[in-house]
Parts: sequence; structure tokens; C-alpha cells
Amino acid sequence: MTRKKNTTPELPEVSVSDDGEVRHLHLGTPWIQGSMRVAEPFVLELEYVQRMMAWLLFADPAQVSKGHAMQLGLGAGAITKFCHKKLRICSTAIELNPQVVAVCRQWFKLPPDGPKLRVVLADAAQEIRNPMWLGTVDALAVDLYDHDAAAPVLDSPDFYADCRALLTDTGSMTVNLFGRAFSYDRSLQSMAQAFGEDALWSFKPTREGNTVVLAQRTPTRPKRTELALRAEAIQARWDLPTTKWLRAFKPVAG
Repeated sequence: MTRKKNTTPELPEVSVSDDGEVRHLHLGTPWIQGSMRVAEPFVLELEYVQRMMAWLLFADPAQVSKGHAMQLGLGAGAITKFCHKKLRICSTAIELNPQVVAVCRQWFKLPPDGPKLRVVLADAAQEIRNPMWLGTVDALAVDLYDHDAAAPVLDSPDFYADCRALLTDTGSMTVNLFGRAFSYDRSLQSMAQAFGEDALWSFKPTREGNTVVLAQRTPTRPKRTELALRAEAIQARWDLPTTKWLRAFKPVAG
């Protein structure tokens, strides 16, 4: 079944479809912009969204709940909901389309704003330059696609430099890219220009072609054995498939 919500003329129509036990969000096309298992609304359903949590490999588990996570582009709210409910971290989402927010609250179990959850209705490119956010974000998730889902909406070196300015010294950014798309190399070059090539890590593409790239504010090179121990701890604590990530996750340089 499909439920539709009208948006303002300049923004795509938001629709919701149910496929058995999984609910999907669409922006005016059949492309899936986010998904949720109806019986488990705070579990990360899509593989690439799970990989957007790779910043946990570089975080102190004991300090995670004391940090700040920010999502650019709400989608179906999966990352924000997971960070808020599962990680218990202060979470901020920035979304341009008010109907996306409304649909997330109505159909995707996005909780109302509270002391540790904020949804800011704004253009991400402008909002991330707000001085109140600078240097405050420990985990930044960037998933900004338009209704065609062809390439990231914001993808320039200047944009990624603004993203870097949001991060704490130990913070990381994860970005959803299409690893088999023409824009992937350009996106990687833009991130390298802003963060430095040594700061970048990348997954192999998922079956659907999504490639998650991670950029560290301060580059580190933990040994694979150390990453494996961190992955085991994360999987045990938050039930993410982190131990298998390491077969597909490596530095971009070296």
C-alpha cells in the first residue's frame, strides 16, 4: 500500500510504501530513500545505513553517550533514531523538506524533539555554518540525495570543509556515495581536499552500490588487530554487524 503526502511545489512529493514487514520512504520516485522494519523501528534495516555507524570504530564506547551525533538529510530517520534510542547520544538532524519530518514522525516512529533530540528544518549547506555547531559534532552522517538519487546534492570541497569544521578533534564524518557511479571519484577527491587523503577510509560497495566513506577530523591508523577488538565490542554492545565490516573497510591511502 502507498500513502502520499503533498509537499510545497519546489520540493518532491513524499510517499510511503509497505513491502511486507518493511516500510520505505520515497521522494517522488520509486527510489528508496530510507527503510524501517515495522516491528523493529529503531534497528538499522539497510546495510549501508549500518555502515554509516563506522565512526564507532574510532570512538571510546564509554564516552559515546556523552557525545553529539548529527545527520544531514533525515531520510526515514534511521540514523537519528538509532543514535537517540540505542546509543543514547544527543542527536541533531537537519532536513530541508518539512513533509519528510512530518512523515518520519507519523510513519517511521521518529520521536518528538526533546533534551537529546532536535530536528532542524533548514538547508544543510547554510545551517552547518551556524557558529553554534562548530566543533561540537562527534559523529556526522551525510546522506544528501535528491529525488533522483543520482549524486549527492552537496559534494564540493567547500562543503566538506564546512563539515570538517563541525567535528570535534576526535570526530568522524560518514558519507553515503554510489561507489559504481561516475560521481564517486569526484566526491572522494573533494573529501580528500578538505580532510586530507590520510583521513579517509572506505567500504567496498554494497550489493546495491552504496559506498560509505569515513573521514576523520584527526587521522589515525589503528592496527587491524585493534580494530577487530573494537568491532567485537561494538557488535556485542549495540548488535551491529561490525566484525564482518573489517573485510570490506580499509584506508583510502596506503
